[in-house]
Parts: sequence; C-alpha cells; structure tokens
Amino acid sequence: MSTTTVEPRRTRTGRAKAAAQLMVGWVALLWLIELVDLLTGHALDGYGVAPRDPDHLIGVVAHPFLHFGFGHVAANSWPLLVFGFIAALSGIRRLLAVSAIITLAVGVGAWLIAPPDTLGAGASGLVFGLFGYVVVRGFVERKPLNALTGVAVAAVWGSTIFFGVLPTDSGVGWYAHLIGLVAGVLVALRFRRPAATAQPALAV
Repeated sequence: MSTTTVEPRRTRTGRAKAAAQLMVGWVALLWLIELVDLLTGHALDGYGVAPRDPDHLIGVVAHPFLHFGFGHVAANSWPLLVFGFIAALSGIRRLLAVSAIITLAVGVGAWLIAPPDTLGAGASGLVFGLFGYVVVRGFVERKPLNALTGVAVAAVWGSTIFFGVLPTDSGVGWYAHLIGLVAGVLVALRFRRPAATAQPALAV
C-alpha cells in the first residue's frame, strides 16, 4: 500500500487568491504608470530600450512596465493577467524569478539586436515568455493538470503567439517576442520541478 500527501483545499484556494491579487495589482500598476506617463507628457517613454545606447541601459529592466498609450497597455493586460496567474499558482516567488529572467533576456536581447534609432517598451516580451513557460512547464515536470493547462493555453493563444514572432515592418518588436518565447521555454526546461511521487507507508 502507498500513500501521498493531498494538498488541503484551503491551501489551494489561498494560493489562487494570492496569485489573483498579485496579477491584478501588477496589471493595475501598468495602467497607473501609463497614466503618470500621460500626465507628464510621455516623459517615461524615454526609459524604454534604446539599442546599443549605454546611457539608456535602464530600459533593459524598465521596458515591461512602460507602454506607448493605453491601447498598448490594454493589449498586454489580459494575457499577462492570465499567464501570470497560471504561473503564480506554482508559487509567487517562482513567478517573480521566472519573470525577472525573461525580462532581462528580452531587455538585453532587444538592446543588442533591435534596429537603430528605435525605442522599445511594453510587456509583450514578458507575455510571450510566460506563454512559453506555462505551455512547456507541465510537460517537463510530468504534471497532468499543468500539461492540460498548457495545452489549453496553446489552443487559445497559439496562433496569436505564432504570428507575433514573425518578422514584420509594422513597428511591432517581433524580435523581443521571439526572445521572450525562447527564454520562457528555456526557463521551464532549466528550472523544472520533479513530479510528486507517492511515499511508501505501512499498511494498517
């Protein structure tokens, strides 16, 4: 006979509540920052990623918090909320670490390869990274629920993500999307958690 520990429903509910509160607050912060940007005559836009400019390295970490208008914020808010919430269910500190790695990868990558005389900002690179992380995580950790969640996320957003990483002249930073997606997949592969195994116990 074997047994395994079952997580109490109260614990799962508390984790979901904390994840929801974090992501709602995160998205609200993006809207607040954009409001401040508007009220200051878009003074914050200059803190985005300026390629190969050593005087604007702050953009490497600041870019996912800055946007070019409320429409830009709105486009990133919903997927960030969903992907971030799903990722945070495995632990808020884990989500923050994953997000930091993806942010740095996107920021450094865009700083190195983005076209000259451009300015990059927006949470879309992080969104693409969290997508890759959420989709791949369940499979590499061999957790059925997470794997099914990844399949569902891929089914709903897969086509949008695919077209978002294709080279385009529309002013969309597709290279940041691609870097974020690859970074999210690599993070899922590198920091995977082993699947829970049943603990042996004496039969009574």
